[in-house]
Amino acid sequence: MGTIYEIAIETARQLRKNSTETEKIFWEAVRNRKINKEKFNRQFPIFFEYENKNRFFIADFYCHKKKLIIEIDGGIHEQQKNYDEMRTAIINELGVKVIRFNNVDMKNNLNKVIQELKRELTLNSFPKREG
Repeated sequence: MGTIYEIAIETARQLRKNSTETEKIFWEAVRNRKINKEKFNRQFPIFFEYENKNRFFIADFYCHKKKLIIEIDGGIHEQQKNYDEMRTAIINELGVKVIRFNNVDMKNNLNKVIQELKRELTLNSFPKREG
């Protein structure tokens, strides 16, 4: 077992190799700065400290410049709403905004998803933390 950073990198690598259909659809839409010339990373580790331990989440997609995470929610997210809300709160505390799209919109209404993403990208980036 490696360090938390090595574990996060390997986890992200495995998730990229096993992307879902909707993640592949979204990635094709945003890769190579196709949307507002913004760079996105997929399956990107977000590190934080909780109860004096280093921990991480893997964001589906991350735009570092705008401090914006895009999550694509499938059926599993119906059963883990509390976890997703807690995760979003922690990520927001880090000064990063999370937006969510569902699999149905990703497959059936990609234009709507892209328009919403463009709107988010043109807004000011997530408010900076005080201190």
